[in-house]
Amino acid sequence: MKYRLEWMYKLKSSEKVQFSSEWVQDETAIQIGEELEMTGKVTDLFFYDEKGTSWILKEMKKLLTEIEEDPHDITVYFDGGFQKETNQAGLGAVIFFKQGKKKYRIRANERFDEMETNNEAEYAAFYYALTILEDLGVHHLSCEFKGDSQVVLKQLEGEWPCYEETLNKWLDRIEEKITALGLKPKYTAIARKDNKEADKLATQALEGKEIFAKTLIL
Repeated sequence: MKYRLEWMYKLKSSEKVQFSSEWVQDETAIQIGEELEMTGKVTDLFFYDEKGTSWILKEMKKLLTEIEEDPHDITVYFDGGFQKETNQAGLGAVIFFKQGKKKYRIRANERFDEMETNNEAEYAAFYYALTILEDLGVHHLSCEFKGDSQVVLKQLEGEWPCYEETLNKWLDRIEEKITALGLKPKYTAIARKDNKEADKLATQALEGKEIFAKTLIL
């Protein structure tokens, strides 16, 4: 997760000036905080997360220790494939995350019946990725979701309207799940060539090849 620091700096004249940092990763934030306190000229040092919650340095160190045991720094790639002849969808998801000091990648897919369109398959793939996050115990974190379906991402952001009843039902399910997990989503549209892994997983699901693999990234 990323945090922003705010502090008061004491001048020789005893006057205090307020400073704030850019958004930085949690470990970097703690390092900066420790070095600031070592100067002896800093007061009112606080750490803020993206929701506006604040901590002092001691609380931040405890928080980071607790967070390190859970999955964090999460990026999700999703893709849905659709076969019009069979009305089946292949759902693919690739999830990168940290746990402790280690980085992991999950590759997973699933075949889904009774789909109507490719856009519905994309929504189903997004929801499928959310269920994996739920099984991992992910909650109350910022997560970045990357996909090559600009329609789905723009509709999730609320920038584009959705007039199809079936897709609106998926939207409702996704929003309910995000709220239940307390996630703060960031939606990023990427080129199809940058989503090859999730796309391949979706294709393999349609071919009947089920995959779920968790890999330690060295």
